[in-house]
Amino acid sequence: MAHLPHLIEDLALILVAAGLVTLLFKWLKQPLVLGYIVAGLLVGSHISFVPTVSDVANINTLAEIGVIFLLFSLGLEFSFKKLVRVGGTAGVTAIVEIAGMLLLGYGAGRLMGWSGMDSIFLGGILSVSSTTIIIRAFEELGVKSQQFAGLVFGVLIVEDLVAILILVLLSTLAVSRDFAGGDLLVTVLKLLFFLVLWFVSGIFLLPSFLRFTRKLMSEETLLIVALALCLGMVVLATHAGFSPALGAFVMGSILAETTLAERIEHLVKPVKDLFAAVFFVSVGILIDPGAIAAHKGPVIILTLLTIFGKLISTMLGALLSGQPLKQSIQAGMSLAQIGEFSFIIATLGITLKVTSSFLYPIAVAISAITTFTTPYFIRWSEPVYNRINSWLPARVRDSLNKYASGTQQIRAENKWKVVLKAYSTIIVINGIVAVAIILLALRFLAPLLQQKIAQPWLANTITLVIALVAMVPFLWGMVAKRPESSAYVDLWLDKKYNRGPLVIIEIVRNLIAIALLGGLVDGLFSSGIALLVVVPVMAGMLFVFYRRLHHYYHRIEKRFLRNLHARERAAAAVSKPNESLTPWDAHLADFEIHADAPFTGNTLESLAWREQYGINIAFIKRGERIIYAPSRYEKLFPYDAIGVIGTDEQMQRFRKIIDTVPAEQPAADIENIVLQTIVVDEITRLKGKTIRASGIREKTNGLVVGIERNGEHLLNPASDTEFQWSDVIWIVGDRRLITAYKKGSSVGKQ
Repeated sequence: MAHLPHLIEDLALILVAAGLVTLLFKWLKQPLVLGYIVAGLLVGSHISFVPTVSDVANINTLAEIGVIFLLFSLGLEFSFKKLVRVGGTAGVTAIVEIAGMLLLGYGAGRLMGWSGMDSIFLGGILSVSSTTIIIRAFEELGVKSQQFAGLVFGVLIVEDLVAILILVLLSTLAVSRDFAGGDLLVTVLKLLFFLVLWFVSGIFLLPSFLRFTRKLMSEETLLIVALALCLGMVVLATHAGFSPALGAFVMGSILAETTLAERIEHLVKPVKDLFAAVFFVSVGILIDPGAIAAHKGPVIILTLLTIFGKLISTMLGALLSGQPLKQSIQAGMSLAQIGEFSFIIATLGITLKVTSSFLYPIAVAISAITTFTTPYFIRWSEPVYNRINSWLPARVRDSLNKYASGTQQIRAENKWKVVLKAYSTIIVINGIVAVAIILLALRFLAPLLQQKIAQPWLANTITLVIALVAMVPFLWGMVAKRPESSAYVDLWLDKKYNRGPLVIIEIVRNLIAIALLGGLVDGLFSSGIALLVVVPVMAGMLFVFYRRLHHYYHRIEKRFLRNLHARERAAAAVSKPNESLTPWDAHLADFEIHADAPFTGNTLESLAWREQYGINIAFIKRGERIIYAPSRYEKLFPYDAIGVIGTDEQMQRFRKIIDTVPAEQPAADIENIVLQTIVVDEITRLKGKTIRASGIREKTNGLVVGIERNGEHLLNPASDTEFQWSDVIWIVGDRRLITAYKKGSSVGKQ
């Protein structure tokens, strides 16, 4: 008998359990994530009346792969430019909410007598909401097109990024068991360094690579390449001292800026769904019902703390950022739960063996309860707002409205803010690339050349020359690149107040460049040589090759910006109308035309949606083509994506028609579609009739594709062709209808 590895047996068991339980949860209209967790609980060691997973270690390995693909998929949906577009509103809301929950979680843990590490991890667990649960709840409740949904998605984007930072910081705390501020600062700076370096190099290289190989990229090849890039970045991040999840998230966010992002996301989704299911099942396997029962008090307290703490902190953050009271309450009630990142943080504590055994099942119990409550909270958010709004004094309502209007109307930026932001970008990006080149030269290139070349001075000289050639364009950018904005020109022309500070900035960035070059030379030679070589070499190279360096740096910058904005240019219509409509109740929402929608093929004029629902069609996206401001003669076709402008109320009425799909028809059995023959004789009574007049098409739902006549073949005959004696008619159609037609003719004759 062939031996079957335990991994395959366990995988079969958890997928069967997951399939059955999620079917039940789908029927009950409950979140599938919760179904996976229940399936894991059933096949875990704490439930004895069903088969049990035998090798948990192998399942945990598959679960780690699930975390990687889950974070990779989140990165594909993230896009750093999305973070820029959501702006300060989502940023302020998310930071207030996360900071509030971190403090509440830590304080609650300490008040319950937990250790400092348990309390810190509890704060991290409670601080991050569930992207998966919220998106699915929005889809089921049909509120994705409402205005507050945009704020919620923006907060989720910021939360995902902060959650990655929390994972890194908690890992550092868990290993060092110390709260040393210096170590944490070094960790944060190291994280920012690698994030910027990976993002800049990835945007510079990957879109060009994908564009160059686009013609060779079938769906299979693109999937393999995307997964290879993901796992490659996972390995790189691990060797750099970070978590695998960070590497997956970073690679996903880099690919999110490419024009192939949507294709990659579509191809990766089945892989992500499979391994994510294994991850959530593994979460359920680790649940100990006895531990939850023993800590039911903390579960109830922390569940209430999660719901009301997130509601209040999110609402306060949204109000502080200038959102109206209605959107603030709706966003707060939507984010009142924890989810997948909370499981990852709880799993980290178990893996590093720094948290108590009871923390994990408590986190899962809180997630399960808040997952159930989320759809109801979203549904009740508007009635709750109406009730609160009716209770508030008129003076308070007016103050909130004035504050929201005043905040949203602020558009101008201080000139110094614009210039300092531009200088910071120039110095940080070029400085990080230069530092990366120095580290590669000192840690990899120099040791390699010293092994190959007997004279150390010669090996170091070659290393220095190679590193200088690679660094010089970026050093030029650091010392010579100026902000391209009118604000800089205005400040420079104001000699009395602004030229002095600008000159100081120029001196500082030159000193930073000199320090970087000095660090490279000092790492290869002595400090004295560094001081003697740095300034003359740098000044000479910049003077002699100024024009070439300017041209070369401009080419590098142009390629980077082209790659960075490639996807944005392809979907420019999606963001621009929305930005201009921010202060108003009307906003932009996307809808997809269903393949079976009854209005496909009709013109916008004949549909009269503007007259009936008050909405406007801003654009139609058809494949890779975007039709801006479509005319009334434009038709809608299956799978078109349309941008609709309207208020929440108009969107709700419009959704009823856009989501209307005809009743499901029985699936056609293509095996019954066959090629059959009918002979023109005294039985069929077809002699002298044309194909059109014979009624074959109407009676058989078939098509006459050929006629055999006197040894000749007439292929695809015209509809006015007359049948003659002994013609053999070839018909393509449903076997049953053609057979019934032939029998009916025979009977009629008799």
